[in-house]
Order: sequence, then C-alpha cells, then structure tokens
Amino acid sequence: MSIYFNVFLFGMKKLKVHDLDFEIYLEDCVLKERIVEMALEIHQKLNGKVPHFVAVLNGSFVFASDLLRAFPGDCEISFVKLSSYDGLSSSGKVNELIGLKEVLNDNPIIVLEDIVDTGKTLSKIDEIFKQKGKDWQIASLFLKPEVYQGNRNINFVGFEIPNNFILGYGLDYKGLGRNLNHVYQLAKA
Repeated sequence: MSIYFNVFLFGMKKLKVHDLDFEIYLEDCVLKERIVEMALEIHQKLNGKVPHFVAVLNGSFVFASDLLRAFPGDCEISFVKLSSYDGLSSSGKVNELIGLKEVLNDNPIIVLEDIVDTGKTLSKIDEIFKQKGKDWQIASLFLKPEVYQGNRNINFVGFEIPNNFILGYGLDYKGLGRNLNHVYQLAKA
C-alpha cells in the first residue's frame, strides 16, 4: 500500500505517500466552511447573473463539487484539463490535455482552480479564453502569493498559504492523495 496512516498522541494525523511523510495542514471542516463562504461571495458579486464555472482538472474536482453544491443560484459547469506538475514541483510548462470545447454564452466565466502558485496555468487559461474572445475571473482554493508571478488578479481566494507542498482534497503527489478529506503538508523533519 502506498499510503498509510499513523495516529499519534493528541490526535495528530500523519501519513506517508510514496516516499514522503505528510501531516495535517487544514481539516476538511475548515475547508468546507471557507468554500461555502466563497460560493456566497461569488453569488453576491455576480448580482443575480448565472455563472459558467470552468473547473481545471484534475486537482479542482473536489473544490468544484463542493463549491457548486454550496452555490445558492443557477450555474453551468465545464471542464478543462491542464497539467504543469511533475512530482513535487511545477515543470514550468503547461500542457493542455483536454480543451474547452463548449461554446460559452455571455454568462460570466469563473475558472475554478485548486491552487495558484507560479501562475503559468493561468497564462494558459488566459490564452484559451482570448482565442474565444471571453473575459473571465478566477476562484482558487489556495494561493501561494510568495511564488505567484502572474499579472492577473485572483478574484476569489480560499486560503493564502506559504510555498509548501500540499496534497489531499483533490491535490495529489505522483497520482495519490486526491481522495484524502483533509489537506496535508510535507512533515517537518
């Protein structure tokens, strides 16, 4: 088994994924509470308009699912699959694995991202929407401001976090960990 759990005194959970040790960073109840707040913020800012959410796969699927269930109005959703990670770090190159094929109407577009770090994925998304002549906003569950190099404003942010590697709640390490309820960070040595 590639993921195993250890429960230590005081209820602190740790786990091993492949060759690395991780510890809880954010519990699922904290994540879900913030996502409900984000859904209400987006709804309020759109002032009754029906958004077309575009979830960036694979990482945002859990976030997108919870945000849509919490969204108090009508909405549409599409998916795009982009990849820039190789193991623990960004490769610096964004590959479009599944493109956005739907013809988007005039509804406001809100891109749903699991995490924004360098901003290279956002540049690729911007390229896609420029080709379609569309304006868009972004909602990201996590933002790493100390490494963000993009010019685009992140309209809705769940949590600003340090530049630590995290997994769980849709985020993975070499394909594992997306199904974890909590978000984990690399364990301190």
